[in-house]
Amino acid sequence: MENLEENLKAQIIEQLNLEELDLEDFGNDTPLFGDDGIGLDSIDALELIVLMEKDYDLKIANPEDGSKIFRTVNTMAEFIRTNK
Repeated sequence: MENLEENLKAQIIEQLNLEELDLEDFGNDTPLFGDDGIGLDSIDALELIVLMEKDYDLKIANPEDGSKIFRTVNTMAEFIRTNK
């Protein structure tokens, strides 16, 4: 998985229709949720779950794990690498 983090950022922008963002606008450790990050919300979290299932064939068994998995692009990439 070459440059998984960059691929994830591109997928997030596309999946969530964040046309106002470019890959350079947020780092791999930028929080995805909250005012100190890119400001995603609970609806966006559902879209990220769909992205993980569709593109990486990964299901999140425990919904409480979602807040850890979807904290940043790096935490998403770590989850993918660990579970593939």
